[in-house]
Order: sequence, then C-alpha cells, then structure tokens
Amino acid sequence: MTDTRQLVEAIVAGIQEKKGHDTAIIDLSKIITAPAQTFVLCTGRSPQQVEALADSIEEFARTKAGEKAAAMVGKENAEWIALDYGTVMVHVFLPEARDYYDLEHLWEDAPTEHIADLD
Repeated sequence: MTDTRQLVEAIVAGIQEKKGHDTAIIDLSKIITAPAQTFVLCTGRSPQQVEALADSIEEFARTKAGEKAAAMVGKENAEWIALDYGTVMVHVFLPEARDYYDLEHLWEDAPTEHIADLD
C-alpha cells in the first residue's frame, strides 16, 4: 500500500504519458461527505484518447505505486471513465462530458491544483 500523494503522482504521470490535458487535482480530505480524499480530473480529445488515458493511468498506478483500481466504469462509451483507487478517484472525460458534469464547480470549496499540459 502506497501513500495517496505517491499514487496521485503516478496517476498524473500516466495522464502526461498519453498527453491528457486540463489535469486538476482536487483535495477533498477536509470534506467529510466526499467519496474519496482526492479527485484527479483530466480531459482527452477523443473517445480513443480517453480510453488510452485510462489504460495508461492503470499501468502507471500499478507499476509506479503498486496500486490496482478497485473498479473502473465508463470504458464502453469512453465519454467519462472513472477509476476508483479508494482514497483517489480518477475521472477521464471528453470535453463535453467534463463541461456537463462540472465536478470542479461541485467541489469548488476544496483546494484545487492545476497541472500544466506538457504539449
């Protein structure tokens, strides 16, 4: 079992490996009703990229942090794929889905760190 920060760093590396963009880390640790301590959000430009991002996140979390997702949903249509690592939930969106669900606004009271795109 690894610590949350190490897992988040592995997830971000997996996102950057497949050129995900608009990556945000939302710290929910002070919100008692939150479903996880941390949300990591990113956006892919196509369903194929969203799926590739989810696969890369899984690989990096496993190889760099020794963690395996307890569950993954959304891979069938690849508009919004959620990966559940217990303390960390990862959300990989198409732009339209990210705008529609607007998780940043839902959790706007929580500190958010934006990660610069590599490209």
